[in-house]
Amino acid sequence: MSITINIYYSGKEDNALNFAKEMESSGTAKAIREEKGNLSYEYFTSLSDKSTILLVDSWESQEALDIHHSSPMMEKITNLREKYDLHMKVKRYIDSSDNNSDDKFIRK
Repeated sequence: MSITINIYYSGKEDNALNFAKEMESSGTAKAIREEKGNLSYEYFTSLSDKSTILLVDSWESQEALDIHHSSPMMEKITNLREKYDLHMKVKRYIDSSDNNSDDKFIRK
């Protein structure tokens, strides 16, 4: 059962955007995408709130996420969060792909 975590990073002015840009340019985001069990790690900008960046982070299992959280990668992320003085709001979702009731609303 996969897990998706939406992390909303907010800060002053362009701090959240600059954080995401540094995560990408430093290779940290790429390294996370290459971790075993990572399904997706993508940043998105808000059209209505320019001071917020959304990270959609998906993992194969809680075990894979726990391994990521205990890795040295987390120290790099934490240091960058501090550098840009970011605050976070987190929403967590568990995949229920066995439920196809919404299929009729999805254009493929």
